Amino acid sequence: MFTGIITDIGTVTELEQRGDLRARIRTGYDTATIDIGASIASDGVCLTVIDLGADWYDVEISAETLSKTSLGGWRSGHRVNLERALKVGDELGGHIVSGHVDGVAEVIAMTDEGDSTRITFRAPHALARFIAPKGSVALNGTSLTVNEVEGDTFGINVIPHTQTATTWGAVKVGDQVNLEVDTLARYVARLNEVS
Repeated sequence: MFTGIITDIGTVTELEQRGDLRARIRTGYDTATIDIGASIASDGVCLTVIDLGADWYDVEISAETLSKTSLGGWRSGHRVNLERALKVGDELGGHIVSGHVDGVAEVIAMTDEGDSTRITFRAPHALARFIAPKGSVALNGTSLTVNEVEGDTFGINVIPHTQTATTWGAVKVGDQVNLEVDTLARYVARLNEVS
């Protein structure tokens, strides 16, 4: 489990297709404190560490993950939002995030509002019903508050701190981002289906 509070920006340094896609991510984390088998959210996708070096870790990305996320677009040099798994007793500053991405949303508009940036997304139709005004979403692993929803589109506001502490400062119209809807919204919808 994660919180959606990004704690490092990594860089993809190597990609190798071996059956699954293997990626090497350079990180500022102290890799001596990371175990093989640990989970690290990488652009919001929970990935398992399979190898470690002094300032990097490797992960394997399955075809299923590539089909549901934006990770298939990773190239060497791509910057990645990173978050280590939540530990009991850690501060929950964002919201509960599983790292199980539901789909990919597209950036369709951006507008500066003061020092912040308002970003509008188009969500996959099947996921739009889980997104509510003032609710939470995880976009590329970042916990964000939804401002407004209209049909399949929704908007969020990114403050200057978030733009510099994550990869959101480099986003542009047309970008594809990993979308994880709020876990509670998913369960409420499922309960309504079976009632």
